[in-house]
Amino acid sequence: MLSLFGSLLGFGTSFLPKIMDFFQDRQDKAHELAVMTRQMELQLKLQEAGAVQKLEAINVDADIRETEALHKEQTRITLKASQGFINLSASVRPVISYLFFFEFLLLSVAVFMDWMTEPQYTMIWNNEMQAIFAAVVSFWFGQRTFGRK
Repeated sequence: MLSLFGSLLGFGTSFLPKIMDFFQDRQDKAHELAVMTRQMELQLKLQEAGAVQKLEAINVDADIRETEALHKEQTRITLKASQGFINLSASVRPVISYLFFFEFLLLSVAVFMDWMTEPQYTMIWNNEMQAIFAAVVSFWFGQRTFGRK
């Protein structure tokens, strides 16, 4: 009886490596499939990112060409204009900047000299006006600083 049991056990265990190889192969193929799927997903994401980057580059290029065209048109118009008009056109931004600065200065002096109350000052020099003033100052000082770098 023991020899019969030993024979059956020996015969049965001879198939055990094949069975283990079958399950290992199945697991390996599932893993390879998962890896390939993940690689395809990453490749698609990289292609999408590349497409977005190309679109951004095209938009930047279009902005540059638009700015160049505007400068050429401004130069063409300026050549036909009188010197007074050219000077007036060139002074628009600085004059607006000076007016904002003088408004701030005048309002500050008015509060200091008690010509105006604090609530009146805050009504005129509110958050929106401060944001505009900050944008003007940033234009003149920020753009020039970053333009040099």
